[in-house]
Amino acid sequence: MTKVLNQLEPKLLWKYFEDICEIPHPSKKEAAIVEYVKEVGRKLGLETETDHVGNVVIRKPATTDMSDRKTVILQGHLDMVPQKNSDTAHDFEKDPIQPYIDGEWVKAKGTTLGADNGIGVAAALAVLASSDIEHGPLECLFTIDEETGMTGAFELKPDFLKGDILINMDSEDEGELYIGCAGGIDTNAFFKYSEEDVPEDHVAYSVDVKGLKGGHSGLDINLGRGNAIKLLNRLLWKAQRELELRLSSVDGGSLRNAIPREANAVITLPADKMADFEQMAANMLADWKNELSSVDPGVELIVRKTALPEKIMDKNSTKNIFNAVYACPNGTIRVISEMPEVVETSTNLAVLKSENGVVEAATLQRSSVDSAKMDLCNMMRAVFEMAGAEVEQTGEYPGWKPNVDSPILKTMKEVYEKLYGKIPEQKVIHAGLECGILGGTYPKLDMISFGPTIRNPHSPDEMVNITTVKLFYDYLVETLRHVPKK
Repeated sequence: MTKVLNQLEPKLLWKYFEDICEIPHPSKKEAAIVEYVKEVGRKLGLETETDHVGNVVIRKPATTDMSDRKTVILQGHLDMVPQKNSDTAHDFEKDPIQPYIDGEWVKAKGTTLGADNGIGVAAALAVLASSDIEHGPLECLFTIDEETGMTGAFELKPDFLKGDILINMDSEDEGELYIGCAGGIDTNAFFKYSEEDVPEDHVAYSVDVKGLKGGHSGLDINLGRGNAIKLLNRLLWKAQRELELRLSSVDGGSLRNAIPREANAVITLPADKMADFEQMAANMLADWKNELSSVDPGVELIVRKTALPEKIMDKNSTKNIFNAVYACPNGTIRVISEMPEVVETSTNLAVLKSENGVVEAATLQRSSVDSAKMDLCNMMRAVFEMAGAEVEQTGEYPGWKPNVDSPILKTMKEVYEKLYGKIPEQKVIHAGLECGILGGTYPKLDMISFGPTIRNPHSPDEMVNITTVKLFYDYLVETLRHVPKK
């Protein structure tokens, strides 16, 4: 693949990032990138170790006169969120990401870019490969499967790491230091349905909601963007009650941690209701465009006739599914009282999919307050169980409690002010960082998270700001020079 990022600074970081783009690495399919990272460590002659699930640690000794410093762990995750536009032909398990430069940004052609967390991984590799950076003892930790369950972080054993300070490089706003994050849990509902023959007088439509921005279900949940599943359900719910609509199949969203951008349903209804349905859809689209004009102006509702399906769902199951999806909470539930610009608790209806007699609804709840997270989970469970679904809750991970007296926080604030003439913002992020889990296994770690500016992560509109990548890397290098002594 032709290199397109090799003129950017810092060259070594961008070189590694472009290498990463060439290696397929969606969540749970990280074998190739694990081997790549291990090979980088071996070629550099550095101690390289892999644990039982595929996490990799590469250790680099201190440079001259820096062996008295605390050991720093530079940490990033190897997997990326695999999202693409519906008109893009891309196999995330086989095809490389195709980055390109668009002004001040690096983007990808029709897919997620993987700057989350490829830039953090590339930064760690660049530090390992550099011969002109002053630093104390280093451990670079590369975890697997962060995006779909934080498996790598959960599986780390207490003796795998030896460091004192952990610098997580998975945040997405330059000039901000993160000292806490939300915990999360999945609540998934399963609606069983029986199939019936299509009534003789019915016609079929394929209904698509498209054109939404989507985004990260934590970082972007406060923006009020449209949720394709919730929007589609508004139309189906109304048409079922007024026009005898019947549901054959539904397929919305794909990832638990992404706001769904697209959703499709195949439906049938009486032939004499066609004009009413098409007018209802047109009116509803007008409502959506009005409601979402400032946040999702590209919303589309495409209604087109299609071949009759072989079967449709039974009436009672269809009604229960539509009611549950309509009643299902979605979006910001509460903000932090002391920090009203930060979401405390939220939920995202991420996936709605029918297959083999079951409709699955997948949701993700986040909160920086564990009791609020579980209260919201119970709310979700109650909604789904009232509609007759079986509910399971899995994948719980803890939040990360802020430590405003953190020594590495103090150091990094001083370094940033010296470098850039201002004090960085100190924040708590409404997203899951591995710090919460790592802090449970290594309770003595002094932790912080930072990164360059990345926009629209977890969507094909993902992009990373070129200027901030250099600011981020220079800041990292200078921080390593000022790590406190043991």
